[in-house]
Amino acid sequence: MERYELLGSWVRRFLLEHLVEERNLSCNTQRSYRDTLKMLLPFVAARTGRTLDRLQVEDLSADAVRAFLNHIEEQRKVSIQTRNQRLAAIHSLARFIAELSPEHVAWYGGIRTVPFKRASRGLVSYLEKAEINAILDVPDCSDSIGHRNYVLLLFLYNSGARASEAAELSIADLDLDNRPRGTASVRIQGKGRKIRRCPLWQKTADELAKLTTGRTEKDKLFLNRYGEPLTRFGIYGVVRACTAQAAKRMPSLLSKQVSPTL
Repeated sequence: MERYELLGSWVRRFLLEHLVEERNLSCNTQRSYRDTLKMLLPFVAARTGRTLDRLQVEDLSADAVRAFLNHIEEQRKVSIQTRNQRLAAIHSLARFIAELSPEHVAWYGGIRTVPFKRASRGLVSYLEKAEINAILDVPDCSDSIGHRNYVLLLFLYNSGARASEAAELSIADLDLDNRPRGTASVRIQGKGRKIRRCPLWQKTADELAKLTTGRTEKDKLFLNRYGEPLTRFGIYGVVRACTAQAAKRMPSLLSKQVSPTL
C-alpha cells in the first residue's frame, strides 16, 4: 500500500504543515483541530475494523463523517456549535489532502456534502451599570489576589477582550504613558493573529500600573497565586465566581449569563 493512501500519513503531514507551521491559525483553532482528529480516527478505525495505522483515506467517507457527528451529538452531548467546529476541522483536512493529491478530489467532494447545522441564536443580554459595579465591588483589594481580580474585571470591562486574549497579554503590551493624560492603551492580538490597540480609561491604567509594579515587561500581565500565567479558564472562573457573589445582592444577575468569550 502506498504511504499516502494511508490516512494517518496525511494526518501527520496536515498537523505538521497546516497547523504547526501555519501562523495564521489561533491556538484555540489548532487545539480544536487536534481534538477533533483524536476523536475521529479511533471512531473510524472501530467502524471499519482496521487498526489506526492501516486506515485508508477512503475509510473517512461522507457516511463515516455523518456517523461521527451523530455520535458526538448523541453520546457526548456536544452543542451544535461544537459539532460544526468538528466538521470544519474535517473539511480542512479533506481540502488539504485534495490540494496535494488530485486523485482524492472526488473523495473531497463527498466530504463537502456533509452540511453544517444551523443553530438558533438567542438574544444577547447586556449588563446595566449597577450590575457591572456590583461585580467590580466583589474582589477584596486589600490582598494581592483580590486586587488582581479587580484589575482583571476592570480590564475586561474596559477592553472587551476575550479570556484567551487577556491570558496571552504581557506587560510589554501595555502603554501606560499618560502624557498627555488619556493616551494609555493596550496591544491585543485577536483571532487570526490580528492586532488591535485598545484605549484604556485612566482608572484602568492606574490600576494596571499598580498591578505591574516591580515586574519585567516579559512577564504575563495576569498571574495566578503561584506566579504562573493565569489561563483563559482561570479568567473565566474569576468572572463566574465574582458574578455569583454579586448576584447575592443584585438578583437581576441570576437571569443573565455573564462570562467572557473563551
